[in-house]
Amino acid sequence: MKLIENWRQAWRFLSVQAMTLAIALQGVWLNLPDDLRGHVPDRVAMYVTAGVLILGLFGRIFQQRGADGTPDR
Repeated sequence: MKLIENWRQAWRFLSVQAMTLAIALQGVWLNLPDDLRGHVPDRVAMYVTAGVLILGLFGRIFQQRGADGTPDR
């Protein structure tokens, strides 16, 4: 296994941001008190997390542009 060429800029990739958000959403969901979690069906958390991960998939397969307008590689 080998790191990608621009691994230091990986935090800017939509795919990395989406995976980080998905992990954060699951962490928040698991740490909510049971009485608050009872107001939201469990499936909602699952669908929201899956949607964020699907956005990350799109971010991984489509070329993204950097802050200067040039494509990230």
